[in-house]
Amino acid sequence: MKSAVETLNPTRVRLTVEVPFEELKPSLDAAYKKINQQVTVPGFRKGKIPARVIDQRFGRGSVLEEAINDALPKFYTEAVSEGELNVLGQPDVDITEFNDGQDLKFTAEVDIRPAIEIPDYSGIEVTVDALEVSDEDVDKSLEQLRERFASTTPVERAAAEGDVVVLDLEASVDGEVLEDGVAQGVSYTIGSGQLLEGIDEAVTGLEAGGTATFESELKGGSAAGKTSSVKVDVTSVQARELPALDDDFAQLASEFDTLEELRADSVKRLENMKRYDQATQAQEKVLDALLELVEVPMPEKLLADEIQTRKHNLEHHQFPALGLDWDSYLEREGKTAEEHDAELGAQATKGIKTQFILDELVSKEQLSVNQEELTEHLMRRAASSGMSPDQFAQAVVEGGQVPMLVGEVARGKALAVVVEAAKVTDTNGEPVDLDDEVEDEGAVTVEAGSDEDAAADETADEATSDKA
Repeated sequence: MKSAVETLNPTRVRLTVEVPFEELKPSLDAAYKKINQQVTVPGFRKGKIPARVIDQRFGRGSVLEEAINDALPKFYTEAVSEGELNVLGQPDVDITEFNDGQDLKFTAEVDIRPAIEIPDYSGIEVTVDALEVSDEDVDKSLEQLRERFASTTPVERAAAEGDVVVLDLEASVDGEVLEDGVAQGVSYTIGSGQLLEGIDEAVTGLEAGGTATFESELKGGSAAGKTSSVKVDVTSVQARELPALDDDFAQLASEFDTLEELRADSVKRLENMKRYDQATQAQEKVLDALLELVEVPMPEKLLADEIQTRKHNLEHHQFPALGLDWDSYLEREGKTAEEHDAELGAQATKGIKTQFILDELVSKEQLSVNQEELTEHLMRRAASSGMSPDQFAQAVVEGGQVPMLVGEVARGKALAVVVEAAKVTDTNGEPVDLDDEVEDEGAVTVEAGSDEDAAADETADEATSDKA
């Protein structure tokens, strides 16, 4: 076999391959064997039909076609290896010349990873929020804790904001009550915004036994996106009572004996949260600065495939759960289709560029991934997918996506190297030490940038569906 590589642009090449006919013999033998197992000819046992009979009865052309389909991937792979190419995606193959007994000639156009030069990144400087916990922050945290331990007491008065009301709901469209539009005994806190739009106004001022009707656009169910007439009956009004903020509350809501100890623990917990936020900000800002430094040619087909994958995931994985279609989604986001496509294109471009640059850094810095690092990352991904670690690991292994997870961890380590080299200060001008946080969380913030990177989530989704 002979092959040659023609560079079409920095991200695409054309392979020209010439294969002597005798090198097709293994594929021809395999083609005859496969056809032998699929057909029957009177007078011959299954699998024992001579090649000349197959040629006569079914045509030599069908054998040659089967042989070429079998041989092309092998010869293409050999040509890629011979050309030392780092290909992306599937090739566009064109058989340019082939006759029985003669050489097979074909071309294959395919995207390749562009050559990238990583400049000195040690001069990157970024600023992150200062690690400051105010009294207001602590008060808000304790107030949220009080909310969790609130109690309710039935009252005989009109419902007001903050009250808990128990409701019976009945939604109808065009005068017809929806089968999935009836609910009874629904508890709702007025003002929480966690039910239908317009319900707060409808039930405020009603006492137990009161009824109201209001219009609302349904967000899910069989009539998602349609305007419904909703009848609401208030069966109970309950006042919420928050516990007093004292030592008794500290003992009720925590392992601490005094409110002072609980406040001190809240300060420490909020500091840890803000320290994590600092690390996340630093990673994001350092990555953006790195992307500005490096010029990356963009493979057009890879970009188009990535945009299509992101659209597919939106339409087939997120929309059904939210009861949305493209029109209602764009309306909710307040964007036109053109604005959304532009934004999606920018996100996909950044994702691909990020992956290329960090992969190059992995190679340049000779970074590797050990089993402990891979296991920790797998457990984080499992938690975000809603699956157990064992379920997620099984789905990833069965989907052949272990190398993808290894790549994610390696890219996280590459980003950590850049963050470590950068100068990070807070808004007060103080230097920020992020070594532990970056090392622990580096892989999390690297955005997926190719079809392969989305595959583990797809695999996990499929596994979840199979188990449901």
